[in-house]
Order: sequence, then C-alpha cells, then structure tokens
Amino acid sequence: MAVDVASAVAAAAATPAVSAKLGTMVPVLIIDDDEALGALLIEYMAGFSIALDQSLEPLDGLERVAQGPVAGDADRYRAVILDVMLPGMTGFDVCRRIRQDSDVPIVMLTARGDVTDRIVGLELGADDYLPKPFEPRELVARLLANVKRPLADSREAHPDEALRRFGSLSIDSARRAASIDGVDVGLTTMEFDLVALLSAQPGRAFSRDEILAVLKGAQHELFSRSVDILVSRTRAKLRPLEPLRTVHRAGYAFIAPD
Repeated sequence: MAVDVASAVAAAAATPAVSAKLGTMVPVLIIDDDEALGALLIEYMAGFSIALDQSLEPLDGLERVAQGPVAGDADRYRAVILDVMLPGMTGFDVCRRIRQDSDVPIVMLTARGDVTDRIVGLELGADDYLPKPFEPRELVARLLANVKRPLADSREAHPDEALRRFGSLSIDSARRAASIDGVDVGLTTMEFDLVALLSAQPGRAFSRDEILAVLKGAQHELFSRSVDILVSRTRAKLRPLEPLRTVHRAGYAFIAPD
C-alpha cells in the first residue's frame, strides 16, 4: 500500500470531519494486508459512525464476511473494502468468492486506477472502486452512499410501489430483491438499483449518463462502459427472462416480460 495513502489518512484524521452520520455504528470490513493503514482508517472512520474491522489475509476475510462482525449486534457486514493486491489470492478472486453467497456492497481499491482493473472488478460484481492513493474522505463518501441507499429506498417506497410484478418477475423494493417464480435471483446493490430504476418506467429508454447520475451521483468518476458491464451482469441473473433491452443510440429500457 502506498505511503501517500497513509499520510493522507493521518492528515485527514487531524481535520474535524463533517458528515451526515447514520446514527448507529455501521460494521464494515476491510480486506487489506497493510496493517498500519487499517489502523489509521479504523480510527478515522469511527468519526463517521463506521465500525471498521480488518482482515489481513484473503481467506480470513472470506470467513469473516460469512460469519459477520465479532463485536456489536449486527449479524453481517454492511460493506466490504477490498484491495486488489493481496497475498496468496487477488482481490478479484476474493470478490468472485464473496459474490457466490453475498450481495454485500464491495468497494475495490486499485493500485493504479487502471481502467482494466476497474472493468474486471465491476464484471465480477464490485459496486464501486477507488484508485490509490486516495483521499480517505472520498472512501467514506462512497461507503456511506452504498450503505445508505438501501435504507433510504426501503423507507421511501410507497406501499403500492414497494412490490412490482411483471409476469413471473417480482421486484420488491422493501426487501431490495428480485425473484423469478418466487426464487430470489441474488442481485447486488447496484444491480437491484438498476432494475428498480428502469422498471419504474417500463418502456422508457434511459441513457447511460442518466443511469450513472441516478445510481452513483455526479460526484463520482465513472465511465459509460461501467453501465454496459452492470447491465450485462444483471441480464445474466434475470435469465431466462429478458426485461433489460438495448435501445439503439438511446440506452437501456425495461420491457415487462409476458
């Protein structure tokens, strides 16, 4: 891990933080072999109501994701920060393993901010990425955005909008889940947000820019290719149904299954 990152965390920790906190401590796991950086982030994130745990080894991290936090009342982590460069197993492999059983939001840390790394991470199911060295406040912002989105959606959904049915496909905003013939298809945070956005206005074509703005916010550095990857991932989980359609030169639309 770059020394510049640790220096940035130390400097930021000395600056009073202003944040819309979540009220209760939110358990988050970081899987990164830099113990010193983890200690700094643990101290810094506590000021934003984030209870950060650290795993130094990939296999330990996978076990902790499955078991949940040791301390506190929470039964699972609300997000995972995952470094790409890990001993014995890459962060990409860890991401793939997590996605076999969990839809927990994953923010990946990439050493060079390389576009290829970002694309691979998104294809494997990561929800966000941050190139190193990074500003710790930006990492906090991305974590809070991914953690708070499901809570806000479930609180704000009206009873008649919480559950949408399109033939065999059901989209439940309260549970943030989609199912086909009653079987949960296992959408991640971003995948569900995409389906919820498009299905709210069936037949309307959303441009890539519109999708990016709604799902991630204008403050995040993103690229159109990430939308294509997200749609591809989501389509694979919704098969044999094909509700997400490409609209030539316009973007993507939700077409209700028969």
